[in-house]
Amino acid sequence: MIRILLAEDEQAMRDHLTRALQKSNYEVVAVDRGTAAVPYLESEKFDLLLTDIVMPEMDGIELAQHCAKISPDTQVMFITGFSGVTLRAGESVPKAKILSKPFHLKDLVLEVQRLFEPDSIGELN
Repeated sequence: MIRILLAEDEQAMRDHLTRALQKSNYEVVAVDRGTAAVPYLESEKFDLLLTDIVMPEMDGIELAQHCAKISPDTQVMFITGFSGVTLRAGESVPKAKILSKPFHLKDLVLEVQRLFEPDSIGELN
């Protein structure tokens, strides 16, 4: 089962994202800030770090950079409602996917599925 570490400081958003991903058969560990995510990254394996960019204590970009050092195989997807930080995120973590708020929950699930779909061309060869 694909494991997702979700870092989102807004309780309602965190709850909605967790439920949508769990309904799509992903295992989700949800935390309310970047500093709370660090111990999980250091002690457990996750396939995806799904993180808000703007959070107190440690923003999502710092969290993603820390993740890249300690768990380089973990993919990163940013979620943000601030277009100004999107460019900074893309420059700081160039391989990360960025999803801008507002988005529909099904769009989030589709983006996560795309990250983990096998490359159909590669499978044919």
